[in-house]
Amino acid sequence: MIKNLIFDMGNVIIDIDVPLTYRAFAELAGISEEEATRLFHEKAFFHQFEIGKINEADFKALLRKEFNSDWSDETIDTAWCTLLLDMPKARLDRIQELRKSYRVFLLSNTNPIHVREIVKRAAAMAYDFMSLFEKPFLSYEMGFMKPDPEFYRHALQEGGGLLPEESVFIDDNADNIESAATVGIQTIWLNPLGTVLDKLLDY
Repeated sequence: MIKNLIFDMGNVIIDIDVPLTYRAFAELAGISEEEATRLFHEKAFFHQFEIGKINEADFKALLRKEFNSDWSDETIDTAWCTLLLDMPKARLDRIQELRKSYRVFLLSNTNPIHVREIVKRAAAMAYDFMSLFEKPFLSYEMGFMKPDPEFYRHALQEGGGLLPEESVFIDDNADNIESAATVGIQTIWLNPLGTVLDKLLDY
C-alpha cells in the first residue's frame, strides 16, 4: 500500500531548461554559450553549490572570479534563475489535494537561490511552497545529489523511517528513477510525453 509520495522539483513541479542559465551568463560575460557551459562543467559550480560544499556568498564570489566580472548579487540571481520556467498552479493544487490521502515530501537537487525564487512564485499564487510538504529533502542541506542512492536512503530515514515499498518517487530523470528503484522505492518516471498531473490521475 502506497503511503508516501516523494516529488522531485525541476520538470515535475516547475519546468526548467538548464542551458538557458548558461546562455544568460554567456551574454553577461560577452562569451560564447559553449564557453560558458564549459566553465560551469569544468568548475563544477552546480555540484559544489547544490551539495552545500560552498555557501551562497562563496558561490557568487567564484562566479565573479571565473567570469572576470563584478556582477551584483541581483544580476547573478537573475541569471541563475533563468532556467526556471512555468510552475502551473494546477500542480500545486494537486499536491495540496494529495496531502489529504498521502504523506507528501520533496526531494530535489537544488540551491538556496532557486528555492527563494520558487517560494516567491508560489506565494504569488497564494501558496506557502514548503508547507505543501511534510519535509523537504534538499541537496544543499542534505549533502547529497541524485542519483546518489544515499540521498534516498537518508531521506527515508529522516522522514521518520519511511518504508521504501510504501513510497513513490516522481522524477523526470531516468537515472534518478533507476537509482531510487535500487533502494526499493516505487517510481513514476515523467518522460517527455507526460506531466505530473497525467501520471497521478489514479492517486
